[in-house]
Formats: sequence, structure tokens, C-alpha cells
Amino acid sequence: MKNTFKTLLAIVAFIATTAFTPVGTGYDIGDIATDFKLENIDGKMVSMADFKDAKGFIVVFTCNTCPYAVAYEDRVEALNKKYADKGYPVIAIMPNNTDVKPGDNMAAMKARAKAKGFTFPYLMDKGQKIYPQYGATKTPHVYVLEKTKKGPLVKYIGAIDDNYKDASAVTKTYVEDAVDALLVGKEVPEAKTRAIGCSIKV
Repeated sequence: MKNTFKTLLAIVAFIATTAFTPVGTGYDIGDIATDFKLENIDGKMVSMADFKDAKGFIVVFTCNTCPYAVAYEDRVEALNKKYADKGYPVIAIMPNNTDVKPGDNMAAMKARAKAKGFTFPYLMDKGQKIYPQYGATKTPHVYVLEKTKKGPLVKYIGAIDDNYKDASAVTKTYVEDAVDALLVGKEVPEAKTRAIGCSIKV
């Protein structure tokens, strides 16, 4: 009887833990990313499908309040200016829970984008449904996607470069190297790196 009771307890415990454990760990290199439809700072809903002429995308999970994300703002803007016309626009997504981080709410996003002169969409992951699909854990966390007939193919995941503190001291430009390779039909030289930043607030 005792053994039966212990077994039942074990089953209940297993169900309780697995029921609340997220399934999967997000995208890996070679996966097809699902499109999204999220609100931009201009009030419009934006998806990857809106970019008819794009060859791919630089999707950046970022925010206003993380010092790492702030340190990379100018570099994210520079990526969009360099690659949007070449077919790889930046799409920034703010993934944080704004109840936990009110400094990342839509009003703050609008103000930050205006102050910095962002030229890329800055979307809110309302309900925090998109970042878990991607497997993003940090701000910033970057995914370079290549448009294919099957959908957006994940080609790079990780950091923007190898020095968040000092842009002038960067020796490896991971995102630029990835996009440059894709633009000439080559394989991405370093497809995965470790994202450095603040944890996404849930």
C-alpha cells in the first residue's frame, strides 16, 4: 500500500512539474521561424510578411532598461542603416513584462525610439508569446533569418559582436559577418555565439 501511495505521489509530482515546464528551448540553426504580428511604436501591427522585398531579417530582442541593450542601441541602428537597403532590415522586439519593468512600456519605447532616432520597427511582445518561441533569454539577443520558400530560416543566433562595453574595441562582428556571408551565398562563419545581456523579465 505504501509503495502504491509513493508511486501515485511520484506521478502527481511529475505531472505538476511537466505541466508548467516550457516545451522546447526555442529555435536552433536550420529551423524555420514562425512569423509574428506585433504592435509597433507607431501603433501599426508589423510582421515579417510585410517586408515583401526582404532577403532576410535581423531580429533583435532588446529593451530600454537593460544597460547592455542601451550600450548596443547605436550598433543596432547602424546594422539597420547598413543592411536594410541590402535586404536585411532590423526588426527589434521588446520582450519584457512591463509590470516588472514599467520603463519598457509602450510610452517609454516610443520616447526612446524618438530620442535615438530609430529607423527600424520597435515592436512589443505583448503577452510574451514570441520570445519563448525563439528561445531568446537576454536583451539583446539576435537572430539572423534568411528568407526561403519554406519560411524564414534561422542562420545565426547570439550576440551582436564580442565587446558590449566598447564598440571601438570590437574584434568580431558576428551579425555583420553572418549577413555579409548570406548576401554572397556563403555559409555563416560562426552560426552560434553566447548572447550577453540582461535576462528577459517575466
